Amino acid sequence: MTSKIKITIAAVIVVVFVVVGFMSFMDNKIDYASFAEAQKKLKTVEVKGVWQKDKETKYDPEKSTFTFYMKDDANTEMKVILDGAKPNNFDIATMIVAKGKVKDDVFYAKEILTKCPSKYEGKGEDVKKSSNL
Repeated sequence: MTSKIKITIAAVIVVVFVVVGFMSFMDNKIDYASFAEAQKKLKTVEVKGVWQKDKETKYDPEKSTFTFYMKDDANTEMKVILDGAKPNNFDIATMIVAKGKVKDDVFYAKEILTKCPSKYEGKGEDVKKSSNL
């Protein structure tokens, strides 16, 4: 084989790896969206919002699903079904990020991330008292 052919084959292999890597990256990239935007998209998205504590919340051990209602940043409420158990610290979470897709007006989540109040954050009154010392 001549050196030109070897260089051409090597270049083709590099291009193939770059294209496959880029496509893999784009498939794994998850965008933030509202529930309305999530309904329009066919891919997995992340929706940020708050748990609606006054609505039904339940865990079905037979199906291993956790169901609750969430309101997104655009104030749209939707039923969320998580494939799995109730996340740790869910009851004290100040914010929830659900990763998944919308189907038939229900958000099916693969993963739920919770943001909880930090034990290191001071309360307003505590901060005022310490600043007066």
